[in-house]
Amino acid sequence: MKIRIGLAQIEPALGLLDRNLETHLELIDRARRENVALLLFPELSLTGYLLKDMVPDISRHRDDPFFAPLLKAAKKLDLAFGFVEQSEDFRHFNSFAYLAEGQLRHVHRKIYLPTYGMFDEQRYFAQGDTLQAFPTRFGRLAVAVCEDVWHPSIPYLAFLDGAVGLLVPSASPVIGMEVTGEGLPTNAAWWDQLLRHQAGLYAGFLAFCNRCGVEDGSSYWGGSRLIAPDGAVLAEAPLHESGLTVAELDLQDVARRRKGFSLLRNERPEVTFRALERILRDRAGGAQGDETT
Repeated sequence: MKIRIGLAQIEPALGLLDRNLETHLELIDRARRENVALLLFPELSLTGYLLKDMVPDISRHRDDPFFAPLLKAAKKLDLAFGFVEQSEDFRHFNSFAYLAEGQLRHVHRKIYLPTYGMFDEQRYFAQGDTLQAFPTRFGRLAVAVCEDVWHPSIPYLAFLDGAVGLLVPSASPVIGMEVTGEGLPTNAAWWDQLLRHQAGLYAGFLAFCNRCGVEDGSSYWGGSRLIAPDGAVLAEAPLHESGLTVAELDLQDVARRRKGFSLLRNERPEVTFRALERILRDRAGGAQGDETT
């Protein structure tokens, strides 16, 4: 089965949901004309990234009527986008939604919230606590929002849960002034190595969609890319430019790669589970000991 995947590399307007919704609908219309079956937007694509105290004002429940145009658009193609989600208990999450056949199929709440350097997410967002692959017409997929994918447990669990591909929306800024011989910012080169390594390691595809543009003094490098299950780059968006990048992926490549590469087949999650149970017991015992001393 072959699938045309679109990477909608956009520059969201900070806090302007209506303007960003129009941008989404324009890119969706263009993607439909190019026969895209799955369209991926960046992290917090409907809101912008450096929201800070705007978070409570622009958060939306999953069933908010604001999403109606996107649900309608999702009758023609599957699409995934980022938004600020308000839970029933009034917490706010950096969330990513997957829509298909006019319905909400899955929401991933970002698990690892960077709070170092220029990042301050834990001050404004609650932490997600669940990772689960979910069924689509292309096979099981999973989502890892930006920082999530840097933690080894996330892609491991996603592919162990049967995912054939990992969707990686991001809002990665340029960090530092150095560039590589290929003209990439240093952290962009790290991203490239990470994504290609994980695709090859788990024999699944990775669709990485990073935002671009400038926001509150920070520059975002774009460079979205689709990675094949052998780690090869199938398509790459330009640096710092908005646009739609489309590439075709043969899902049979996942099956062929996994047939000849048995890492997941030979994996022993029960060993990992027992080790984690022991580590958690040891940590809990250490914490109790600290309280009594």
